[in-house]
Amino acid sequence: MADSKLFAGHRIKRLRRQAGLTQAAMAEMLDISPSYLNLVERNQRPLSATLLLRLADRFDFDPRTLSDDEPGGGEDGLRRRLADPMFADLEIDRAELQEWLAAAPGGAEAFARAFDRMAQGGAGAETTGRDPVAPVRREIERWKNHYADLDAAAEALADELRLGAGDLYGAMAERLRTKHQLTIRILPAEVMPDRLRRLDLHARQLQLSEMLDPASRSFQAGFQLAQIEAKAEIEALVAGAGFTDTVSARFYHRHLAGYFAAAVMMPYSRFLRACENSGYDFELLQRRFGAGFEQIAHRLTTLQRVGARGLPFFMIRIDRAGRSSKRYAGASNASLVESNLRCPLWQIHHAFDRPGDIYRQLVELEDDSRWLTFARSVTPHSRTPGGIRAEFAIGLGVAAEHAGSLALARGIDLSGSGATPIGLGCRQCTRADCPQRSAPPLGRALLVNERERAITPFAFAGD
Repeated sequence: MADSKLFAGHRIKRLRRQAGLTQAAMAEMLDISPSYLNLVERNQRPLSATLLLRLADRFDFDPRTLSDDEPGGGEDGLRRRLADPMFADLEIDRAELQEWLAAAPGGAEAFARAFDRMAQGGAGAETTGRDPVAPVRREIERWKNHYADLDAAAEALADELRLGAGDLYGAMAERLRTKHQLTIRILPAEVMPDRLRRLDLHARQLQLSEMLDPASRSFQAGFQLAQIEAKAEIEALVAGAGFTDTVSARFYHRHLAGYFAAAVMMPYSRFLRACENSGYDFELLQRRFGAGFEQIAHRLTTLQRVGARGLPFFMIRIDRAGRSSKRYAGASNASLVESNLRCPLWQIHHAFDRPGDIYRQLVELEDDSRWLTFARSVTPHSRTPGGIRAEFAIGLGVAAEHAGSLALARGIDLSGSGATPIGLGCRQCTRADCPQRSAPPLGRALLVNERERAITPFAFAGD
């Protein structure tokens, strides 16, 4: 996949204003013309490598942040939100979006946050008080859930661990023991009835519950190594996020430590090579890397290394009530992940019916985009003292135009007429002939005819 040109006019304009410079003054510092800088700030010219180096030299900042700070998720993020039926009559085109982002990036970000808050309220979420997870999700989205420095450090550690004897878990346990004076101790469930992992610094022990399966034990060992050996990289990323409260910072720190642990278990180059050679065979990947299905699914959303990109998967995890507890769009820009509401015709909801089986389904959204999706239930190896065990459904998907090489795509006509038409929840879906509809769409006038009864009880005006 070819890398796109870098447009970051809003970021350059913000940098200039923070420095208190006019366009003419900044252009002089960068040895370019004011007219060229004006085009860059309006996203009518991409940033060249030479200009990036000059910016980094004269303004002392990390140029990698330029592509990771698009207001509202950039043009794609705003288009997803503006696809809501309430905006249908405005007919906002691509040129208007580009002008908006160039002229008022702060306004675009404010709109995106307000829309997301409204959407959460429409899904029945609490809108009072501050949600500490929301800024973490925005930061993960900003990075497209790919952290090159963490991947490189984890890959180097994984290569070093492979030189030792034994399996990966044994090698990580040995490294914790010999290099960090920490031993791993597996404790009975009755000793740790409500914990899966506990670090006891007094006893110099990483204590793990016996309820954890081998993949989870490896992950927890990798998580502890991340806390020690990737501490500087993780703390730099957390500091760079600029969270305003410690809870969000801790959530993000935990996400990054988990990212590193998964990257040790599934080192980037070897994992991507296995994906491509196997046609992204999920079961084979699980066995080869000693990982669980959810771990594999999450790792698939992170494969965005420059020059060695994997397919742009998205991942979502929901419970039986349809509420999501994990959402990673990665580089997919999938509205299926961004929406807080889901369509009952999407078979992710059926994954609970046959535990362990993978459902595959070709779906088509109202914007005519097609996605090959996969769903499977997972049951974490833990339970409460009262015996309550959690259940989740994992949804994975990739745009149909990228899915032809997948092993699980065999037998599916990706461009044919067999796609299931779905929406982003009834309140945002304007399909008039859906028998599963449970609510009318927002922004459409209801039509009531006492002499007729349509397939759906909610007839409504069209465009």
